[in-house]
Amino acid sequence: MNPDALVEDIAHLLEVWVAGWSGCRGYETRAEGRFTAALRADKTGDWEYFAHDPSDEEFAALAATTAEAKNRILTVLTNDVQRYKYLAGLHGLKVTSASQTMMIVDMQTQDAEDPWLPDDDLQLATSQAKGVHHAVVHAGEQVAASGRVFVVNGTAVFDKIVTEPAFQRRGLGTFIMKALAAQAYANDVENGLLLASLDGQKLYSHLGWDVVCHVLMMSAGTDEDSDLSGA
Repeated sequence: MNPDALVEDIAHLLEVWVAGWSGCRGYETRAEGRFTAALRADKTGDWEYFAHDPSDEEFAALAATTAEAKNRILTVLTNDVQRYKYLAGLHGLKVTSASQTMMIVDMQTQDAEDPWLPDDDLQLATSQAKGVHHAVVHAGEQVAASGRVFVVNGTAVFDKIVTEPAFQRRGLGTFIMKALAAQAYANDVENGLLLASLDGQKLYSHLGWDVVCHVLMMSAGTDEDSDLSGA
């Protein structure tokens, strides 16, 4: 399906993204009414609830469930940020992140060939396990950059694209994305999907990705910044 048509159905995109993100990280998922939850066993040890533009009543129910435990998180995808910031305050939740976005790309616009590393002192290692494709760039024994991708029904969900501080501004973020795209083409992929931090949004826009909507993360128990794209 064309990405422009997919954007019309953000609820579906969220469902696909949660499946791919959870697949990348080995998270258990479950249905929560018409929404989805993932058990972040390696991070908070509790559930994170995902919803696209919930109604006031749905938000109230999700907020009440989230507030039952300090480590629970409610993540809302929306283009009406102020509405959900207001509802969060109304129901005793704190917004812990409001800077991320969901982004999408037509994979036909992405390189299908393995890219070349920019420096001779760097080496690429790729692997695949349980449906997750990994790409890691090493500088000697150090990890310089890494990322992973999981394919869900023709959509490549990219996750945790990280360039270590000492190796930034060398084009390694672009390299990792291209290396993962080349691996994803082993499957029948049409679209790419990810959640992007502020820094990531600049990179992905340069690579032809488009913003779908904003991402708000909320919790009753923490003021710490959260980040789904790399956390």
